[in-house]
Amino acid sequence: MSTLKGIVSVLLLILGTLFWGVPLVLLTAIKLITPGRRLRRFILGGLNGVALNWIGFNLWWMRHWLKPQVSMSLPEGLARDQWWLVLSNHRSWTDIFMLLMGLHRRIPMPRFFLKQQLIWVPIVGLAWWALEYPFMRRYTKQQLARKPQLARIDREATERMCERAREMPIAIFNFVEGTRFTPAKRDLQNSPFRHLLKPKAGGIAQVLNLLGDRLSGILDFTLRYQNPNPTFWGFLCGREGPISVEARLIDVPAWMQEGSYYDDPHYKERFHSWLNALWQEKDEALDSR
Repeated sequence: MSTLKGIVSVLLLILGTLFWGVPLVLLTAIKLITPGRRLRRFILGGLNGVALNWIGFNLWWMRHWLKPQVSMSLPEGLARDQWWLVLSNHRSWTDIFMLLMGLHRRIPMPRFFLKQQLIWVPIVGLAWWALEYPFMRRYTKQQLARKPQLARIDREATERMCERAREMPIAIFNFVEGTRFTPAKRDLQNSPFRHLLKPKAGGIAQVLNLLGDRLSGILDFTLRYQNPNPTFWGFLCGREGPISVEARLIDVPAWMQEGSYYDDPHYKERFHSWLNALWQEKDEALDSR
């Protein structure tokens, strides 16, 4: 029975994607031939509207068809006309929908840092590109050692996003660990945390440095699954079990706008200390339940 539920869920995802993909493709084509950033920004507003309705449709049927057992704790003061940075631990593709269930239409249209390969996902990849999501190539340490200039590519993608983000309120989502947590990955990277991988600082340091004066705050999410090995398929089958979503609001420290992560070693060390302390608190919170 749960497998049948999963198949129906996949069909609903596909149908929603095909339905909302039509206006998305049309607006993307218009955006490509529209001259001037101001006019393209107007088209981008239309694309945001399509994407928000697409998200809302998916959340609607998930709530009514899957009926997930989700407990949600959110801070007060969220607003759609402000800028936000959203941080979270990462366990499953389900995480994205959990964050959206809590924040949809409470804050602006989300922007995720995405792997470059995801641009080739049919319709969805086009949507992310048209909505100006930053695509990251994530080079290995060996590649960067051979060609250090490659590091500039991801930095420049983040810079472009932050520059455009000043034009209209957005929410930047970042799964700081860079990949989904598993005990095997934790052991492989020798993570000091029990429930988390090591956080990656570069991307959010750059966002906070370039956009910190606009941000209303940092929303720090902690996602907790009763299932020790959560999967998106299990969620679509309605058998994931209870999920806890807890968020707290953190003010952006003034010092984060007063240095450069890539050029100032003291700033870099201070930022790593701040992020590791945040992750230590998150790990202890996950350990206490």
